[in-house]
Amino acid sequence: MISIQEATYSEQYKIWIKFNTGETGIADLHDLPEKFSTARTLKDQNEFKKFYLDEWPTLAWPNGFDLSPETLYERVTGKKPTWASTLTTNP
Repeated sequence: MISIQEATYSEQYKIWIKFNTGETGIADLHDLPEKFSTARTLKDQNEFKKFYLDEWPTLAWPNGFDLSPETLYERVTGKKPTWASTLTTNP
């Protein structure tokens, strides 16, 4: 199971993330305000910077918007989490 150990604001819509796998990288989240209506308030950089790690830990904002560790892992590394890559679809 992927989890986030640390998250630090980098610049603009970018957040540096460290995962429990030891992998780190920058998540570019510039598309969120346009992609998700609940994230529209994050267009304001001051609001975007208010992210925190909740109890799961998931990257979350006070407006109620959050992103799963798995989504962020895929954005940062370009890889699906191990458990997701073992899923198969039935024809």
